[in-house]
Amino acid sequence: MESSRSRPALDRRAVAKALSRSADATVSQALVAVSEPLSGELARRIAITGAPGTGKSTLISQLVRRRLAGAERLGVLAIDPTSPFSGGAILGDRVRMDGLIQDERVFIRSFASRSAHDGLTDNVADLLAVMDRHGFDEVILETVGVGQTEYAVRVLVDTVVLVLIPESGDQIQAMKAGLMETADIYVVNKADLPNARQVANDVRAILARSAARSGWRPAIVETSSPDAAGIDELSRIIDHHQRWLAGNRDRSSVFRARRALQVTGLLFRRVRELVEAGEAAQLDRPVAEIYAEIVRRMLDDGLRVA
Repeated sequence: MESSRSRPALDRRAVAKALSRSADATVSQALVAVSEPLSGELARRIAITGAPGTGKSTLISQLVRRRLAGAERLGVLAIDPTSPFSGGAILGDRVRMDGLIQDERVFIRSFASRSAHDGLTDNVADLLAVMDRHGFDEVILETVGVGQTEYAVRVLVDTVVLVLIPESGDQIQAMKAGLMETADIYVVNKADLPNARQVANDVRAILARSAARSGWRPAIVETSSPDAAGIDELSRIIDHHQRWLAGNRDRSSVFRARRALQVTGLLFRRVRELVEAGEAAQLDRPVAEIYAEIVRRMLDDGLRVA
């Protein structure tokens, strides 16, 4: 890692402008941006996911302070639920992380989930690429956590942290149906509350019956605001997982999976653009005709790009 004396200070205004352009970009504009080559190392990516009310934002603010010991530039991208009326973000993660705003090494930005239904936002791959281009050492991605199908985040990040609380009994049951496959680290947050130890034991029992995924057995950490030790332990295990990944995964496969997800997202966004740009009356036609017209226009797009 470069020393702070040889590395220019983080230009947070430039990062904010680049993220805004990416967030509001049409697919055509996004294609121009993603064609720009990346230089240097990619940021380490950590996802913090879990149901609303589990204390993800507070946990992140505490974790960021620990992670700054090993990162000169640390970003937080928080995906908030989208209002069905205004289209804006309902929550305000930056409000809950106000104590970090003054640190020049940290950049925090909230985004609405918009049309996405996987706990992310529909252009999150592009947003993460912006962070790479601005030389971030580490990016923490907070997902909405509204459901049990947030598998896209598994592809986009290196380490997935699932946050639970003592009242997470129903969510523990849902994990048996598949969510257990997505997380590398399980956090039982608000561990000073009753039943926290039982939740940790329930997760531990499920993990004991599950085969280790690719050689990594997920860890369980108990955290609470009054106890700094749990946050320190979480940060240490994240580091451990990152080191494990360095020697146990195929970087080419990771790159290809992320590229496939990004291209798929661009295609979905372009289809939506074409449908929304058309006259309302076009939707009165047979579905097969609408489909053929959308495909024809997308083929025209491809010819222009070529």
